[in-house]
Amino acid sequence: MKNDLKITFFSNFLLHHQTPFCEAMVKLLGDNFRFVATEPVPEERLGMGYHDYTDVPYAVNAYENKEKYEKAMKLGVESDVVIIGSAPDVFIEKRLYENKLTFRYRERYFKDGRWRILDPRVFRARYKADFKNRSKDLYMLCASAYTAPDCRFIHSYKNKMYRWGYFPEVKKYSDIEDLIKTKKQSSILWVGRLLELKHPEDAINLAEKLKQNGYDFNMQIIGQGEKENEIRSEISRKNLSDVVSLKGFMSPEDVRCEMEKADIFLFTSDRNEGWGAVLNESMNSACAVVANKEIGSVPYLIKNGENGLIYKRYDKDDLFIKVKSLLDDENKKHKIQLGAYNTMANVWNADVAAERLINLIESIIDNRDCIYKDGPCSKEI
Repeated sequence: MKNDLKITFFSNFLLHHQTPFCEAMVKLLGDNFRFVATEPVPEERLGMGYHDYTDVPYAVNAYENKEKYEKAMKLGVESDVVIIGSAPDVFIEKRLYENKLTFRYRERYFKDGRWRILDPRVFRARYKADFKNRSKDLYMLCASAYTAPDCRFIHSYKNKMYRWGYFPEVKKYSDIEDLIKTKKQSSILWVGRLLELKHPEDAINLAEKLKQNGYDFNMQIIGQGEKENEIRSEISRKNLSDVVSLKGFMSPEDVRCEMEKADIFLFTSDRNEGWGAVLNESMNSACAVVANKEIGSVPYLIKNGENGLIYKRYDKDDLFIKVKSLLDDENKKHKIQLGAYNTMANVWNADVAAERLINLIESIIDNRDCIYKDGPCSKEI
């Protein structure tokens, strides 16, 4: 059945975080897989070094003209399976009416808190899109560990939710031990836009405490944003210029190179970080990651103490203790670095996700139970 399935993936636009999954689906399905982009890549993203992949043969750019829009609408109805992420429901209204197999692909619903359901507009949206269709052949691919709890809160997708995420490129190194050996000892890396939700100030506060406690380390902060001047001032005010460097913008390719050199990776975002693909990339680069538990990808990708360390969001002491433990214990750090790489190379990657998704689809069609206990397509209980 696998090669006969016609699957279409709808989302707003196609970036490098999605192309590996799409290409893995093409390898399995050939021309039976299509990606529909419903809007052009924003100039802001292009300015950040992201590439526009609209010219790939499997893409249908519904925003370009009437012909392509109508083709996208037809795919929305006639495909055996549709996956829909950040795209208008107009593309799936008819297939939901006809009760055809459909997957939503969502990060958490209530980043600001579940009190948002009291907003009549939010309530109507969730009722129309989710609760009203709870008896339909409609499933949820959770692109956050916090999607499922939000869905339970709105009494939707009961027994129909599966772990999912984003699947950026996973590099396979010929000798991962060689990569780990070449990393700069006690080097700490932070990557992201310098925004409030990313909390780069937590990295600065950590650096101050490490320096006060006599640790020999260096920290790089890569990114630009509205907090850049504030972070630069804090580095100067706290006399951290000898241990912290602010690198500004780098292309995704250059960021990966810096991850490969880094010993420890900090991920300090709050609950507004829906997924956080830098976690995939830093783990794939064999960094020992210390991450906030509120980030959407963290509970899915990290097993605390095995392939990364998880700290409590507002506990600066916990963040310090976790990083300190890596600087103090070379064996622990090495174990976590190796575990991080193996998680990406063997489980959380596009090829595994594509294969598992098709198997999941076939199990749903055949009314069989899902067989995966962990990783992509494992069931949210």
